Amino acid sequence: QVQLVESGGGLVQAGGSLRLSCAASGRTFSRYNMAWFRQAPGKEREFVAVINRAISITYYADSVKGRFTISRDNAKNTVYLQMNSLKPEDTAVYYCAADGGGTYYPSRGSMAYDYWGQGTQVTVSS
Repeated sequence: QVQLVESGGGLVQAGGSLRLSCAASGRTFSRYNMAWFRQAPGKEREFVAVINRAISITYYADSVKGRFTISRDNAKNTVYLQMNSLKPEDTAVYYCAADGGGTYYPSRGSMAYDYWGQGTQVTVSS
């Protein structure tokens, strides 16, 4: 069992930056692939970024590539999402998720993820 708690959301102007954190409970964090998803009002949840447990592979949605960076610190049981050059269309609730399967090539599909945080709101004003 893994519990995930996101933090770092808030209100920022377009072009600004935020760093989201997701702290995980338990001693098996390093076994999980970790991802960020987001959901805007009236839209389906969508994939943002993922990092595998070996910290060797990352994938990004095309919409955030070059602006967002996912990272993790297995010693601190934490995954991060550095978001730069934010746009109003990045406004959403951001969720971190853990995939207990821990495959070398991490999944970009939400169905692969067993554990989810409660979400943190990111609002980007124009």
